[in-house]
Amino acid sequence: MSLGIKKGDKVIILSGKDSGKSGKVLEIFKDKSRVIVDGLNLSKKHMRKRSEAEVGGIKEIPMPLHLSKVSLFCSSCNKPVRFGIKILKDKNKIRICKRCQQEI
Repeated sequence: MSLGIKKGDKVIILSGKDSGKSGKVLEIFKDKSRVIVDGLNLSKKHMRKRSEAEVGGIKEIPMPLHLSKVSLFCSSCNKPVRFGIKILKDKNKIRICKRCQQEI
């Protein structure tokens, strides 16, 4: 199953409380079709200190988003875009923006 979004890609959130914000993909869960975006979709988690060195309290951690709620962000178009795959002469594949035909 090819998702098209890879770790390190810049994506924009399409719906939800953080819609319109963009960030970098930290982690992908292929089996659940979810991604974690850096600094977005934060949830508060109450942490108890487990040792003397650790600090307890309320921490904000990024939660996974479904892939249908994110889209690749093209830096040349400055918009969320769909992508296509172009096969080069040396049989390598690259992802291109459907709008401007630039490499993502």
